[in-house]
Amino acid sequence: MRLALTAAVMILIAGCATAVGTAYAPADSKGYGYSDVKVESDRYRITFAGDGATSPDTVEDMALLRAADIALANGYDWFRVIGRSMDAQEKGGVGLGMGLGTGSYGRSSSVGVGVGGDLGTIGAKKFYTTRIEVLMGKGEKPEGEGVFDARSVSESIRARIGA
Repeated sequence: MRLALTAAVMILIAGCATAVGTAYAPADSKGYGYSDVKVESDRYRITFAGDGATSPDTVEDMALLRAADIALANGYDWFRVIGRSMDAQEKGGVGLGMGLGTGSYGRSSSVGVGVGGDLGTIGAKKFYTTRIEVLMGKGEKPEGEGVFDARSVSESIRARIGA
């Protein structure tokens, strides 16, 4: 009974600590948001980390928006994504497990048997982080996969997120 009550309280506490979604902004003290590094004069590595309420699609959009902002701020017209990765990490929640065992006490000897198992985690959230490496360019956008018009990306994503 005490174990069930403890588990219920932990689930309620985990539920109170809900994430709200990560805004398009520089990374905060928890690391949620964007960061970027200039690798060469026309090449950048951009990271966007979302909290547990930020979908993987939104995380990718925010990284593309940051690439578009960098391109436009530096006089570029387009950018090409030349590398990308997405990581998901599960955080929070309450782990549930169960164990059974036998044994003996006193002078008699016996054989002990134990069985355990992981019943999973309740209330955990996935936190997504995407990293893209982009090459910036001026003039007419070249054909090919992974090439984006900076102004078009900025306008369409800002319209979707309301920024």
